[in-house]
Amino acid sequence: MVARYVFHQPVIWSDELAAILFLWLAMLGSTIALRRGAHMRLTLFVNLAPPAMRAWLEAAGSLVIALFVALIIVPAAEYAAAERFITTPALEVANSWRTSAIVVCAVLMMAVVLLRMAEQARPSRLFAVAAVGAVAAGGLWLLQPLLLAMGNFNLLVFFCGLTAVCIAIGVPIAFGFGIATLSYLALMTSVPLTVVVSRMEEGMSHLILLSVPLFVFLGLLIEVTGMARAMVSFLASLLGHVRGGLSYVLLAAMYLVSGISGAKAADMAAVAPVLFPEMKKRGAHPGELVALLSASGAMSETIPPSLVLITIGSVTGVSIAALFTGGLLPALLLALLLAVVAYFRSRREDLSAVGRPGARAIGKAFVVAIPALILPVVIRTAVVEGVATATEVSTIGIVYTAIIGILVYRTFPLRTMYPLLVETAALTGAILLIIGAATAMGWALTQSGFSRQLAEVMTRMPGGALGFLAVSVVAFAILGSVLEGIPAIVLFGPLLFPIARQVGVNEVHYAMVAILSMSLGLFAPPLGVGFYVACAIGKVDPDLALGRVWVYLAALLVGVVLIVLFPWLSIGFL
Repeated sequence: MVARYVFHQPVIWSDELAAILFLWLAMLGSTIALRRGAHMRLTLFVNLAPPAMRAWLEAAGSLVIALFVALIIVPAAEYAAAERFITTPALEVANSWRTSAIVVCAVLMMAVVLLRMAEQARPSRLFAVAAVGAVAAGGLWLLQPLLLAMGNFNLLVFFCGLTAVCIAIGVPIAFGFGIATLSYLALMTSVPLTVVVSRMEEGMSHLILLSVPLFVFLGLLIEVTGMARAMVSFLASLLGHVRGGLSYVLLAAMYLVSGISGAKAADMAAVAPVLFPEMKKRGAHPGELVALLSASGAMSETIPPSLVLITIGSVTGVSIAALFTGGLLPALLLALLLAVVAYFRSRREDLSAVGRPGARAIGKAFVVAIPALILPVVIRTAVVEGVATATEVSTIGIVYTAIIGILVYRTFPLRTMYPLLVETAALTGAILLIIGAATAMGWALTQSGFSRQLAEVMTRMPGGALGFLAVSVVAFAILGSVLEGIPAIVLFGPLLFPIARQVGVNEVHYAMVAILSMSLGLFAPPLGVGFYVACAIGKVDPDLALGRVWVYLAALLVGVVLIVLFPWLSIGFL
């Protein structure tokens, strides 16, 4: 970045080296995530099952993972062998050095899943589950003529039915997508399975996604350096003495921290432990705290540099800078609506023991927080002014945070670096494997003609652009309740964004509507994964928050409707 911007001599080979290392990072990280059980999955139904049934479901999930990995090892080897004839322009090395990451890590994943099955499941149970799976596979093979006669309705069997079953029994989302795609292509088409590997590799290799591990690492870094705590302490000194003040602080902190970390779990983990103890002292109900935290997570989905914004830019071609600019005002509107709800919900808050900080205390907290408050400004300014791309700007944040942590806050323990890097790799691998599997599934859906049929149906919706947006709100809310935002966007973004353009909806406006609609589903019980993440971070039983979250979600829904009706809220500053 310095070579290009300062010396006007770009380092050409750096992108090629980054692309090679990035795919290895993604695959090795996904292997680590598999070993640690860190892949994104829906555990609602598994947790509701009795212990005996849960063991059977876990065994079935492990066998599905093993089957997917076994099916891609040979195609991955063939794909890597074919890529050896392609050399990179600058480094002049064979592309197989990069694509062999899929082969090597597929073998490692197989070893991991076999080891896990040996540790957790009895052989008799594995044989029984394998027999059931073999019967199901044989049934699909025998039903081939009938499924082919169904035309594109057979997509429901594979991409709805099979995927839903896999996700319901706790199979990680990426592997559920992958096995559904492999099954469809193997049984319904003559397409070689190397296509699945090539599509996965393409989905995981966008250089714009290099910002994912960097922003994940940045989010973890600001937590260990104390920058997040400094920001929250300053906001608390300003508003902590007013009724509902700490609720406002939580919303403001989520707004600021979301502009740094880009990952919702990291955002909530940075804010909740700082504020929840004091809020409980003031008599706040634990369920109310988690409800507000969950709603604030949904509110802040469009705040840059959100990973969902970056993903939309990578899969749809929408300008990342425009998405970063367009996401600020919608999130601010939702934050204000949540603040109104928090005001009425905190009328009985006990402030008798809370004193108002003096100007000296506020000034001291502000001085301490200045370096932390500058970070979001540095990140956004670097992108808007063209100093750095959305990928590169994360490195500015990391260097800045490290320097401030060492020189200002003096809390940069080197012993935490290795665990932070491993955590970054695992989360990155989990995210990118979903993107890769969803890219392959999206390609299969496109080749089947589904995208054309979907476009025809959506364009015929009554009400023109407004009717299309209304249907999109419902569709993305449903998607968000069963999928994370990233896989849903990767899967359906390339299909729906062209339709939005066709009916006259601005792409940035549509991105805001889609993201916020998905966030409603993501943080809405009983299926929303984000709701349970918030409960886990707040260490609160979900039952305590279940009845209290709906009023906050209703406020968010009002905000989404306003954003749909008034596009200026999304594109007014572009």
